[in-house]
Amino acid sequence: MTDKSVTEQPAPGYVQTPAQTVGPFYGFALPYERGPELVPGHHPHAIRLHGTVTDGAGEPVPDAILEIWQADENGVLSREQGALDRDGFTFTGFGRAAVNLAGHYTFTTVKPGQVGDAAPYIVVTVFARGLIHHLFTRAYFPEDAAAHAGDTVLGAVPAERRQTLVAVADGTPGGAASYRFDVHLQGDAETVFLDFDA
Repeated sequence: MTDKSVTEQPAPGYVQTPAQTVGPFYGFALPYERGPELVPGHHPHAIRLHGTVTDGAGEPVPDAILEIWQADENGVLSREQGALDRDGFTFTGFGRAAVNLAGHYTFTTVKPGQVGDAAPYIVVTVFARGLIHHLFTRAYFPEDAAAHAGDTVLGAVPAERRQTLVAVADGTPGGAASYRFDVHLQGDAETVFLDFDA
């Protein structure tokens, strides 16, 4: 005998799962061995890209993770781009680094060559607690100011904000090239963030 007082409900349709903030699980699962080393430190064209991730109050974000994607020094995108393998020879154009407790990250890579009409740049992706989705930006190089003038992405950014996309050379004379690229998630010096296809 069935209970007629219980009405049957139609099967619900598929509903998209709502977005969640990034983490905190990512800090455990995403870092991998030699992830920040796109090239070994002894590579003849190795550079250091480093900086600090800060919040709107200017405080370091101690649990952010950054990814970089880039062309090689000749402006060629790797066919193995995104590979996690580090064999000491193959340049994949991809790296991932967790920040330390002071919010600082470091990559060892090469300065990318120019791709098409764009000035040389590195795509930087930021994952951090409290972000609904990861953020994308670009790190350009200060010595390429002439090429910056013809770069479509930089040209779309208000002139007073472009400096947030240009790294600062901070290497020592005679030493390996080093560039500082700080990422400000909010505040007066907020880094310009881009759409995914930028």
